[in-house]
Amino acid sequence: MAKKLLYSLSLLIVGLFVVWLFSAPAVKVKAGDTVPTSQWANIHGAPVSLTGSKAKWVHLQFRRFAGCPICNLHIQEFVARNAELEAAGIHEVVVFHSPVKSLLPYQGKFPFDVIADPEKVHYAEFGVGTSVFAILDPRVWPSIVKGMSLKDKPVGDPENGALGLPGDFLIAADGKVVASYYGRHAYDQWSVNDVLSLAK
Repeated sequence: MAKKLLYSLSLLIVGLFVVWLFSAPAVKVKAGDTVPTSQWANIHGAPVSLTGSKAKWVHLQFRRFAGCPICNLHIQEFVARNAELEAAGIHEVVVFHSPVKSLLPYQGKFPFDVIADPEKVHYAEFGVGTSVFAILDPRVWPSIVKGMSLKDKPVGDPENGALGLPGDFLIAADGKVVASYYGRHAYDQWSVNDVLSLAK
C-alpha cells in the first residue's frame, strides 16, 4: 500500500513538473530590452503608451483576472500609495486578462491605468505565463484567505484561467526596461517599496 502511494505521489510530482515546464513562456523580457512601441488603451478608452511618457518611469504589472482576491490584496497597496509613486515619477499600468466589462465596476475606480487583455496578447509579448504552482504553492495560501476576507473586494469568475502568474517591469521613458521580475506564485511580486527602491 505504501509503495503504491509513493508511486502515485511520484507520478503527480513528475506530472506537475512537466505542466510547469511546458506552461512557462519561452520569451522573457529583461533589463536592457526595449518594450514594444504599440499604443494601448485603458479600460476607459484613453490611450496608454509605455514609451515617451511624461512620467520618468512606468511600472507595468501583470495581474490575473478581475475578481482575483490575491490581485486585489496586492493592488490595494498601490492604490493607497499612488500619490507617493507619482511623486517619485512612477506611472502605474496594470494589466488583467479579463474583458473591459468585468474590470470597470471595481478596477475602473483605480487612480492609474488599467488594461484589459482577455486574449493575453500583452502577456505573450512580455513572457508572462501560467503555472499550476500559481495557487498550489503554500506561500500563496495566506494571501488567498486574507484577500477573501476583505470587505472591499472584486467579485467574478476566474476568466481565462486561475493559474496566471504575476509579472513586473520598470520601464524608463525611452522604453528601456530597467528591471523585470517574474513571479513564481500568484502572490510573488514587487511591493510599492520595491518599485520605489528600483526607481532610485
